[in-house]
Amino acid sequence: MGSVNRITLVGNLGQKPEIRATADGKPVGNFSIATNHSYTKGNGEKAESTEWHRVVVWGALAETCGKYLDQGSTVFVEGRMTYREWKDKEGKDQFSAEVVATDVQFLSKGKAKAGADAGSEG
Repeated sequence: MGSVNRITLVGNLGQKPEIRATADGKPVGNFSIATNHSYTKGNGEKAESTEWHRVVVWGALAETCGKYLDQGSTVFVEGRMTYREWKDKEGKDQFSAEVVATDVQFLSKGKAKAGADAGSEG
């Protein structure tokens, strides 16, 4: 049987996307979105927690996100989870989990029209 690596998130950007180009000129962007989870504690008290998710976008999708998204924008993100590990300057192991987005839809008003679709990337 095959496998599936698919994640869907709806959340708000913590800051404007950072867009740059790779050595071969391909646009790549990074941003983080926050999602909230409401729950009831054992004592009956309502609580909420916030999770932050790192998102990577490539190509035309990166350019579109950089042009239209801003801090606080609400987005629908769909993609796949990736995990990276590397050694920092001190030689310590570092780990990162990221969503490589294949689709980003703009859900909030602002520079982009509500419900505008940023498109899909591969």
